[in-house]
Amino acid sequence: MSAVAEGVKRSGKGPKADEPATGDARRDRWRKHRVARRAEFVEAALKALDEHGPDLAMEDVAVAAGVTKPVLYRHFADKADLYLALGQRGTELLFSRLVPAINAELAPVPRIRMALDAFFTVIEEHPNLYRLLARGSFTEKPADADVVAEDKELIATALTALLGDYMRMFGMDSGAAEPWAYGIVGMVQNTGEWWLERRSMSRDSVVEYLTQIIWAAIDGLARQQGITIDPNLPLEENKVVRLSAGKKEESDVG
Repeated sequence: MSAVAEGVKRSGKGPKADEPATGDARRDRWRKHRVARRAEFVEAALKALDEHGPDLAMEDVAVAAGVTKPVLYRHFADKADLYLALGQRGTELLFSRLVPAINAELAPVPRIRMALDAFFTVIEEHPNLYRLLARGSFTEKPADADVVAEDKELIATALTALLGDYMRMFGMDSGAAEPWAYGIVGMVQNTGEWWLERRSMSRDSVVEYLTQIIWAAIDGLARQQGITIDPNLPLEENKVVRLSAGKKEESDVG
């Protein structure tokens, strides 16, 4: 979940799914009902995005949800509140695919390929959600809300730790891990935006091209240090990252 999603909770807008029970059974049931209804409306907003594009109106969301706008506004303070909820949902969708792929116990090249495919699958399935969040085209979005940038920061930070651990494992200077991580994330994001607009090749093709580029860079750097890594053989140690609640946690699995 991104820091923007955390901001929804801090702002007091909308019910909080992780609030502890109050001891008042009736109040707790009502809170759970509101959380569930809000989630249903977010899914309706995703459907409306598919139909109307990033410039959808609250009325479009109400129609998709089968309710009136006043009912919708009982669960979202305004369009900015809905934007934040969509950002949270987008982060959940991305990380639910990306984190298992990054942590897969595979050889280097298949692992890179799987992680890239996870990202491109999500933006292919929800192109208008990505466009909305990347462009910030919601007219009433919070001024400081940039979900894509915040998720990019999370992923780059996690990737820095991952690359750094592997570089140290091979006795290499890990100082390059951070610029490498940001460079990779930026390249993938920019390529993803280009691909969404052009669609001049299949998802499999763009994933394969990026896989080759990223591996060629890793392999080239390793060989400069006299290190040869088999691209199709799993490494002895599988470094694992976990992304949750707007922060990165890292652990090793031997």
